[in-house]
Amino acid sequence: MAADKAQTTRIGWIGTGVMGRWMCQHLMQSGYPAVVHTRSQAKAQPLLETGADWAASPEDVARASDVVFTMVGFPQDVREVYLGGQGLLKGARSGQILVDMTTTEPSLAVEIHKEAAALNVSAVDAPVSGGDIGAREARLSIMVGGEKATVDELMPFFKIMGRQIVHQGPAGSGQHTKMCNQIVIAGTMIGVCESLLYGQRAGLDLNTMLESIAGGAAGCWSLDNLAPRILKRDFDPGFFVAHFIKDMGIALEEAKRMQLCLPGLALVHQLYLAVAANGGARFGTQALMLALEKLNGENR
Repeated sequence: MAADKAQTTRIGWIGTGVMGRWMCQHLMQSGYPAVVHTRSQAKAQPLLETGADWAASPEDVARASDVVFTMVGFPQDVREVYLGGQGLLKGARSGQILVDMTTTEPSLAVEIHKEAAALNVSAVDAPVSGGDIGAREARLSIMVGGEKATVDELMPFFKIMGRQIVHQGPAGSGQHTKMCNQIVIAGTMIGVCESLLYGQRAGLDLNTMLESIAGGAAGCWSLDNLAPRILKRDFDPGFFVAHFIKDMGIALEEAKRMQLCLPGLALVHQLYLAVAANGGARFGTQALMLALEKLNGENR
């Protein structure tokens, strides 16, 4: 599907939250007319005000679109959007493409792919990494699972939303790759937060400390983007703690199925559960600092 078909290819978009809103907006700004649906119509208002049409259900989105993208919260939301009584597959037609960009269970991605294929509909899993900043600045990393011909057809869309797009393999491969991504982030987040705690207790100027270590082997996205937010006590979400807990839970379940022991991931998962239990479920992932401060008697 060439980019010059923007005026005739109608996209559907379901889920206009912290990231989905910007991803859809980039496609619209590139000339693709859009029909949108989300649980709260108010969240779609910025898109509606710039020309998107509203659909009352996922089924209606499918009927009105050529390619449908979904970016919702949890596996149960994905299941309802695709397989529910008013789901996408109820309105899908032969030759259509459905793209789930939610981070969800690899097994669910495979199930949706099979159900869609029975209708001669293509289903692709394409979770992303980069948070709110990556979505807003169109520089997401997109991990894609599905048939190569379909993925190639989707590349013009992916290149509008992201900077790094890699086809990982068959259905479910994108989700497995995202689990690898989240395992790395879990480890780096605890490292970032513990380094700040150590530096603070040692009496260092934390901004000066970060200037040094960010330029060396410790350099990483979380250090560059989230450590400064922690120093400003900015725990607004680029990616919700509740969603990260969900992702780590999926990774741990998959690891259990594969008979893998991942003690580092299990520890960070428990610490994030503590953040949520203390009211931080809707904070950003940098709020891990709050749980570690509490463990160390740092009351700020």
